[in-house]
Amino acid sequence: MQITDTIADLLTRIRNASSAKHATVEIPASNMKKAICQILKDEGYVKNFTVANDGKQGVIKVELKYTEDHSSVITGLKRVSKPGLRIYSSAEELPRVMKGLGVAIISTSHGVMTDRVARKANIGGEVLAFIW
Repeated sequence: MQITDTIADLLTRIRNASSAKHATVEIPASNMKKAICQILKDEGYVKNFTVANDGKQGVIKVELKYTEDHSSVITGLKRVSKPGLRIYSSAEELPRVMKGLGVAIISTSHGVMTDRVARKANIGGEVLAFIW
């Protein structure tokens, strides 16, 4: 099966596993997905992730994070820039998710980073996703 939007697939798998209260979710690996998972871990939305070699492209195993009352730490995930409509933003116009409570994931010429880091470095780029 050919998936055209792999980032949307990553976000959908995490969203579905989180709503079903799964402990982990497995996702086909790529460098972009690894960078997004690293941001999710650094921002505290997931516990951890590991990359396992399966003989093909590899698998990312993401450990989801829940609160004390067993509700998901991730409230929402939204894909912004899609293959059919790319959304780019300059450093001054980077979006703020939930008035600063959420995170926008930006793909820049210096790698994948959050909106806060991109704003601090004065770098714009493609707005990949919102997480809150």
